[in-house]
Amino acid sequence: MEDTELKKALETLLFIADHPLPVEALAQICEVKNQERVKALLDELKAVYDGEERALQIMQVAGGWQMSTRPAYSLWVRKLYHNKMTVRLTQAALETLCIIAYKQPLTRAEIEAIRGVEVIGPLDTLTERRLVTVVGRRETTGRPILYGTTTEFLRQFGLNTLEDLPKLESFVVENPAASAQSTAVDLVEEESAAALEEAGTSGETQDTPNAGENQAAVAASPAPAEAAHDTEPAAEDPDKGQA
Repeated sequence: MEDTELKKALETLLFIADHPLPVEALAQICEVKNQERVKALLDELKAVYDGEERALQIMQVAGGWQMSTRPAYSLWVRKLYHNKMTVRLTQAALETLCIIAYKQPLTRAEIEAIRGVEVIGPLDTLTERRLVTVVGRRETTGRPILYGTTTEFLRQFGLNTLEDLPKLESFVVENPAASAQSTAVDLVEEESAAALEEAGTSGETQDTPNAGENQAAVAASPAPAEAAHDTEPAAEDPDKGQA
């Protein structure tokens, strides 16, 4: 089969499938022995979809390849299905899922030790949503059940493998005590600045009336004697009248 025809066949399979298809499965369906050739054509298809900025995309997810809509157009998909496709989880379920994703496999007691509260309800929800499953038992007293994430978890969160999870070091965790102390210091500084500003304004207000009284006193004071003499008419010269 020529590359052009094989690429069309791969595109058709990705379009019709409702779950990720591994390269091995695609090669077997297309009767191609060279899996690297299939992988290369999938990369080319992905580049074409990305380069043309199509509404659909071809992505590696959950250990396989799948065609999906782009997140930018998810609004229209939700409107079509009236939000039935949206997976909503409570805060407790999200916290439990994060612990399992980063610390798996681990037992319910170990999850509760990290969260500080019981996780029976969140575990049931996550199991029902097929995001978490039983992956074995701890070889210790009582052989407690071990929990881990599923392929559905990877698909729902757009991850190819668990290695694609964000690194814990990239998260900034605030110290509540330090944050509260910083807030208290800021409040004290703001109150001090406000008090100083109020005191300065009060001082200016007290000075202003005194200045007004001084100006009024100056305005009411009599004019200098020199000014009074300048305004009097000059006396007539008696000799000038006899002439």
